[in-house]
Amino acid sequence: MLTGLSIRDVVLIEALDLDFAPGLGVLTGETGAGKSILLDALGLALGGRGETSLVRSGADQAVVTASFLTPDDGSAIAALLDENGIAREPGEPLMIRRLVKADGGSRAFVNDQPASAGLLRELSRHLVEIHGQHDDRGLLNARGHRQLLDIYGKLDVAGVAAAHRRWRDAMAALEEARESHDAAERDREWLEHAVAELTAFAPRGGEEEELAERRAGMQRGEKIAADLQGIADLLEGSDGGLARLRQAARILERVAEDHEALGEALAAIDRAIIEGAAAQEKVDAAAEALAFDPVQLEADEARLFELRGLARKHRVQPDELAALAEQLSARLARLESGGAELEALEKAAAEAQAAYRKAADSLHRARIDAATRLDAAVASELKPLKLDAAKFRTTVEPLAEAQWSATGSDRVEFEIATNPGSPFGPLAKIASGGELSRFILALKVALAEKGGAQTLIFDEIDRGVGGAVASAIGERLSRLAQSAQVLVVTHSPQVAARGNRHMLIAKSNDGTVTRTGVTPLDSKERREEIARMLSGAEITDEARAQAKRLLEPSLL
Repeated sequence: MLTGLSIRDVVLIEALDLDFAPGLGVLTGETGAGKSILLDALGLALGGRGETSLVRSGADQAVVTASFLTPDDGSAIAALLDENGIAREPGEPLMIRRLVKADGGSRAFVNDQPASAGLLRELSRHLVEIHGQHDDRGLLNARGHRQLLDIYGKLDVAGVAAAHRRWRDAMAALEEARESHDAAERDREWLEHAVAELTAFAPRGGEEEELAERRAGMQRGEKIAADLQGIADLLEGSDGGLARLRQAARILERVAEDHEALGEALAAIDRAIIEGAAAQEKVDAAAEALAFDPVQLEADEARLFELRGLARKHRVQPDELAALAEQLSARLARLESGGAELEALEKAAAEAQAAYRKAADSLHRARIDAATRLDAAVASELKPLKLDAAKFRTTVEPLAEAQWSATGSDRVEFEIATNPGSPFGPLAKIASGGELSRFILALKVALAEKGGAQTLIFDEIDRGVGGAVASAIGERLSRLAQSAQVLVVTHSPQVAARGNRHMLIAKSNDGTVTRTGVTPLDSKERREEIARMLSGAEITDEARAQAKRLLEPSLL
């Protein structure tokens, strides 16, 4: 709900602060007094174009601030603020401020935090509806008619949305499987060859390192084989060092007791024999490990080269060939069983489509029923608004399958026929200015308490009518104001008399500067203004008496 509007230096308005309340508020004034400036200022705060022509002559910038009371949590407004990182204290009003500089450029703020004009427009969709004779949004936009009908009928679209999501996911899975299957079919010959080749080769993880180390060991063994044999001969041969040490030990054993030093010599030779034998064992072990086998070396080299060649061919590391073989084998297996998999996915997609169609058909029938009720509700409002010759209908037509969506399979549009026998057509194209305004009012009354913005503004909806029709318009605006805040710019005394609050828009001139101002009227001032609306420039006693009679129902 709009609670306040502060305007600084906008066209003829120098400084203006207005407070608003629930119910029906009326704004009146002579033609040219500046009523449109107020709407232009509010439109600026709601994301309208920041034209430099809005800046008052001689001012550096124009500033408009609008405040609203909105739900704290769970609303579309709260979600928009959260998405855009706009902080808000619970219970505090939503403040929207827009600045337009005289030399060009504009800035916007939401709760004193910088924001884009786009965000203001998004917020405005949930804050204010402005209806005038040339309004091309809201009820005149056929794109919103389906949602309005669903809200009016309290229809459950969530089930259709869920069914559409499951159908979409099933179709995506099927399409992905088809693409994979088609790609695999194109590569079947290569795939079969690659799997056969890798299966025959049977690569193992870590095989490259194992082959490379064994090959390098045999190559080193080939180079030092003669040296190892020479060491073995020197240590263990018939004339080698160990044989000579054992011979010396046997001689010392016979004479070791003859002198202490001989015993120590024998002990030293025994130790030498033990160390030499250990050395011989190590040399023999190394010779065995580095044993050069020309056949094995050739086989290891051949497999190593083939392993690396396969890795280059498939653009992977040698150690990744084993995993690649498993992957390609799995692809080939899926290709072989792909027909069965595709059949299962096609069945799942068909079942999901059938479930969506069933839910959409159920919603279609519910929309037909809701449309019948809405048409009757609107029809009951037309005669009092002097539209008794006109007809209203809500068309619910099936869409082509390619256009089915999460909102169902229907196209919904509000249509009218203004004269008997004339064809139905869109609201904006068929109705004249005055008729269009009254049709909008009839629709808004029928759709009351069915959702939408909490502030409704009607700009001269009563233009071109008077008497009983104007009274009917006022009565319906008053009824509409029971469930939403309604502001109306009017020239009709019958409409103005229905308001809960009355503001007079007037232009003044001090001889140098022309200004537009807005004054809240008390009961006496209000009677005088309505009398002026009834009689014109000269207010007569008869006009004052008539104004009093008009105001009596609203003053009780």
